[in-house]
Amino acid sequence: MIAKLTGLLDDFGADWAVIDVGGVGYLVFCSARTLSHLGLRGDRCTVFTQQQVSETDIRLIGFASAAERDWFRLLTAIQGVGSKVALAILSALTTEELQRACAGGDSAMVARANGVGPKLATRIVNELKDRAGALPTAPGAAAVASAPAGTPGNDAVSALQNLGFKPQVAADAVARAIDELGEDAGLNDLIRVALKRAAG
Repeated sequence: MIAKLTGLLDDFGADWAVIDVGGVGYLVFCSARTLSHLGLRGDRCTVFTQQQVSETDIRLIGFASAAERDWFRLLTAIQGVGSKVALAILSALTTEELQRACAGGDSAMVARANGVGPKLATRIVNELKDRAGALPTAPGAAAVASAPAGTPGNDAVSALQNLGFKPQVAADAVARAIDELGEDAGLNDLIRVALKRAAG
């Protein structure tokens, strides 16, 4: 089974990318969040993969992190959640948000994803509630992700993304800035230090 691909981003669309590995192009289906991590055509990238085999199809699903792949596996084990719905959930929520939603029983957050109604969202949260704490999230942004919207940490991440940094790079840089400056740091100081960390 193919577990990971590292190569050049050859092409991409709304829910797929072609990764050129040594002259062989692999078609990989991805969440919108993963696609945003891959960069521009010609950029070197790595995706963690899950191979799916059905009676009519064999496809690779790609993820920006191993944590995202772990959540995909958990989600698709739930009745009524196929790969499309799982990718829609992972497009709408970060792994940290999904973990918090499941641990806290917040089915409304899960229902934000396209194609996920209230009943399915409740089933997902109920089935994953006990397992949410044991699953890893993507590295770096735990402190930032757990902060409420509108806080300096989240605003600093948004500011870095607006400057062109990828979401995970921005979150990692702000998390390091918070470690350095303390949780009471102001927005301008966070952005200044995070920019240095992201550029370095």
